[in-house]
Amino acid sequence: MTREELIKRLNEDLADEFGAIIQYTVYAARATGPYRPQLSQFLLAEVADELMHAQFLANKIASLGGEPTTAPRPVSLPEGNRAMLEAVAAAERRAVQGYTTRAREAEAYGDKGLAVQLEDFVRDESNHLEETERILLDWPT
Repeated sequence: MTREELIKRLNEDLADEFGAIIQYTVYAARATGPYRPQLSQFLLAEVADELMHAQFLANKIASLGGEPTTAPRPVSLPEGNRAMLEAVAAAERRAVQGYTTRAREAEAYGDKGLAVQLEDFVRDESNHLEETERILLDWPT
């Protein structure tokens, strides 16, 4: 793993975090129905974690000599609360897998501090995924 490869992959993660911030914000605004207040609040509560992840990644990329991306990953606009929650769950699964891989890559690069921080991100994203999956358990179809 070279420094340039690590920067490239961290920028992909940064784009994912920017996309997650947009996803949660827009989905909160688009939530409808009798559970709208709770669903909107749940979605907006996740923005702070994603923003913290994005800031860490941008700082790390810059400290490695890279240029942090400003482009988010594309965000889908599914119709309905359940479809939005399913899209959130899919994004969180990708984040868990991505950060698990990135932690191994950071370790291989020799940056133990980065590896530990990315493992903390795995914990955060896993918690987001679990909460979303629990909401989906009894969500009407």
